[in-house]
Amino acid sequence: MLDVLCKVIRQSPMKASYWMLELDAEAIARTARPGQFVHLRVPGLESTSLRRPFSISGACDGVLKIMYKTVGRGTEEMNRMVAGTEVQVIGPLGNGFPLEPKGVPILVAGGYGVAPLCFLASRLSQKGVVLVGGRTADDVLMCEVFEQMGWSVKVATQDGTRGETGLVTVLLDRELAEMKACGVAAELYACGPDGLLKAVGGRALAEGCRGWLSLDKHMVCGVGACLACVQNLVRSDGTHWIGRVCHDGPVFESREIEW
Repeated sequence: MLDVLCKVIRQSPMKASYWMLELDAEAIARTARPGQFVHLRVPGLESTSLRRPFSISGACDGVLKIMYKTVGRGTEEMNRMVAGTEVQVIGPLGNGFPLEPKGVPILVAGGYGVAPLCFLASRLSQKGVVLVGGRTADDVLMCEVFEQMGWSVKVATQDGTRGETGLVTVLLDRELAEMKACGVAAELYACGPDGLLKAVGGRALAEGCRGWLSLDKHMVCGVGACLACVQNLVRSDGTHWIGRVCHDGPVFESREIEW
């Protein structure tokens, strides 16, 4: 874990209220693993606001990528950052996804849950399929990036404005059924709202495959000290314990999580 002063390289608007922030953060980018996150202190709010946690969307050649959505005062202030702005960043934090799947990887993303999964897709030892879900077409992001990396991408939106109409789990059920019919094992990776993670985890358990879930909790310190992001968990021996998502996660195997 490093606490470093980074410079903004550029900011790029994506669609609707989503942005991609690129930072010159060689030390963090060099050691970052898919599924980890950083804690960013927003310039201009240092004395009045806590740091913000963001999933790492990419790390290559000294550049750290963070995708975010403008939802409040902190992210609105981030929109104003220009090239050369200095940003204090702690990271990489938490534990990442395993990179050697035991089956064909299926990545399931809800909304900006695509961010860590895009980084994951660039590092996994095997390519598979990416299932992206959103409320509307504006919430479907980075599909072209996955395709450029050689992944098959399928989309579902709740209002039917892009891809199939309905929840992304409809696509997942179809993929799992097709793989099962062909005798192909799957390994699931997911990031998104709790409802999606619970659904993906349940399917992993039902299919007898591993399911890796990146939990999204409100974090204050980001290093496990404040206990603001606790999660009920169960060990392989059946004992129950309370983990800290920022320190013990944010990635957990589906059998570890008590919903």
